[in-house]
Formats: sequence, C-alpha cells, structure tokens
Amino acid sequence: MFEYFPGNYVWNMTVNHAIVSGARIGEIDQMCRPLLDASKADGNDASATEAFLASWRVVADRLVEQAKADEKAGHLISAGEKLGRASIYYLTAERMQRPGAQGREDLYRKVVDTFRRSIEFGRENCEFVEVPYSADGRDTTFPALFIRGEGDGPRPCVVEFNGLDSTKEMVYGNGLAQKFAKRGISTLIMDHPGSGEALRLRGMTGSHQSEKFATAGLGYLASRDDCDAGRCGVAGWSLGGYYAPRAAAFEPRFKACVSWGAIYSWAELGAYREERGTQPSVPHFAEHIAWVFGLKNLEELPPFAAKMSMAEHSHRITMPYLVIHGSNDRQIPALFAQKQFDAAVNSSRRELHIVTPEEGGVEHVGFDNPTFTTSYIADWLAETLA
Repeated sequence: MFEYFPGNYVWNMTVNHAIVSGARIGEIDQMCRPLLDASKADGNDASATEAFLASWRVVADRLVEQAKADEKAGHLISAGEKLGRASIYYLTAERMQRPGAQGREDLYRKVVDTFRRSIEFGRENCEFVEVPYSADGRDTTFPALFIRGEGDGPRPCVVEFNGLDSTKEMVYGNGLAQKFAKRGISTLIMDHPGSGEALRLRGMTGSHQSEKFATAGLGYLASRDDCDAGRCGVAGWSLGGYYAPRAAAFEPRFKACVSWGAIYSWAELGAYREERGTQPSVPHFAEHIAWVFGLKNLEELPPFAAKMSMAEHSHRITMPYLVIHGSNDRQIPALFAQKQFDAAVNSSRRELHIVTPEEGGVEHVGFDNPTFTTSYIADWLAETLA
C-alpha cells in the first residue's frame, strides 16, 4: 500500500481510495505534504481531521475555479475532468470529519454538485436516478446511479451496495460498474439508507435488514425496459459484504451474489478487534457507526451489532455466490471470509478467492490496487448471469 503518512493506517487508506478514484499524485503531494506533522500522533482527533480538510479543500477549490474558466470557454470535457477530481478531494476530506461537524453537510453538497457536473460535462455512461422505497408507513425514494451495460435489448443487472462509510461516488470510482458495462451488465449503485446522500442530506439511517433496500433496487430495475429483471445479481464491498449476502438470503429473485470483503458476524469481528486489534476505516469510528444506524448512544452499539450476523441466515443463500477478500485485509481479517463461505452450504455454486500479493489488491476491498479484484468479479458475474 502507498503510505504517505508512516504509521497512520486511516489516513493512508483514505489517500489510496482517492488514488483509486482518479486522484493525481502531484495533487496528492500538494495536499498531503503540509499534513505530515498533523498525522504523526493519533492523527484522528478533530483538530487533525480539520487540518486534513483545509489542505485538501485548497486544491479542490482551485480545480473548481479552473473548471469555471473551461466552462466559460466552452471546454466542457476539460471542465468535467477537473470537477471529477475536485469531487474526489471534497469527498476524501468529508469522510474524515466527525459526524455532525460544522459544515460537513454543505461539503457533501459540494461533492454531489461537482460529481454530477463532471458526469454531465464528460458525457459519461451514468444516470442519476431515484429508487422508490417504503419506510415507516410512508413512500419515499433514495438516490442511486445507473450505469447501462453495452449491447442491445434488456441487459442483466447488478444491485450494488455501499459499505459502512462509502458513497455512490466512491463506488463509481472503483471502476467495477464500468467493467460490468463492457461485459453487457448494467449496475445500480445505491446510496441506500445509512450511506452517502441518503444519510447525509436526507437523514435516512441504516438497518441490518439490507433486503429491504435490495428489494427496492430490484423493483426499480424491473420498472426499466432496458433491464432484464430475471437476470439480476447483488454485490457489495466492505459492510456491503454483509449487506449483499443478507439480501440474497431473503430475496431469492437474485441470481448471483458477491461479497467483496465478507464480515459474517459483526459481533465476532468486534470481539476480534478488542482481543487482537484491527484497523478502523475512518476517524471517530464508533461515532460514525452510531450515526449510520441512528443509534442514540454508543451503549446501543453492542446489541445492534449482534443483529449484523449471517450465522443464522447463510444457509438460505441458494444462488451462485462469490466471496473475494484481500489476504492482508487489516480491517476485516480473511478468516471472516472463510467463515462466510463455509456457512453458505446451500449455494448452487460457491467460490472463495483470497487475493494474493502476486495478484494485487491485498488490502481491504483492494484499495491498494483494485484492478485484479474488479476484473475477477466482473468476469465471474458475466459468466454467471449469462
């Protein structure tokens, strides 16, 4: 893994995510060099993460101003390229902030605005959609991205989940949907409740019952003439590695399932973390979890975590199932991928692949180098949904 900040896993992981999404190394250096001192201690307290934001925002704001000049000159594609990187930098800094931090909501609005305009100016294969969803007795929607698979006629589709702290913009940036599209598969990347725009701008908190969101996504795809609802899979990375198999267990209409980073049992993972130590994904980790799931306080976390388990449900997965996991995952050790694979005893075709250093992408969800993993998943699903 590229480690700009020696000994600070969270900051290094964050930088690697930005690089995967399209950050440029020269701009990375401009933003990170002033932060070396701030990263040395814990590097994850509020003052340090605020310094991170200030430094990254300088370059993002500059790119937005440059994009305005491009737009005025009629150079929309160039403007879109700059806005795309600005969106990455705003989002990278936003993820580092404490829940409820002053200005965080407005910052995420910048993420959404710059990302949307970068897609529109660049004429990319990405449609902004709303997924109908019923919750607490009322009808509403949550936002998503639709990336159409190449080819004529209705295309097979994949419903793709976020993780604990990712957003639709980050998932789009990892390149998996684009690889699906080249193989003729459409993708619905969901900012489902508890993630991204649904959480940050609409106050929609998450649930351990991910099948509710997946069923909504499946219903949306069935409403489109360009989708083959009879050939839909479900996939997710990080905590999405729990969301996806949970959805597959309770929504048998899915024809395939992929866990990119499998958790199996959040309570067991928590106990492992306490005993042996694993790395958190964001600063203010416990507060972030409470925010995502609408918990009143941290005391509610253990009983909630006990619900996030596939131990009693994995046997319900009957469709083909791929579990793929980095061999050096420092957030979710690979033994949890093995547990998830072993428990899916009724899958019609199950496969476990632990990514090796020779293949590349051994860290959590391959953020050090996702190219092997995204290609492996895309090929597996293309063959399975064919």
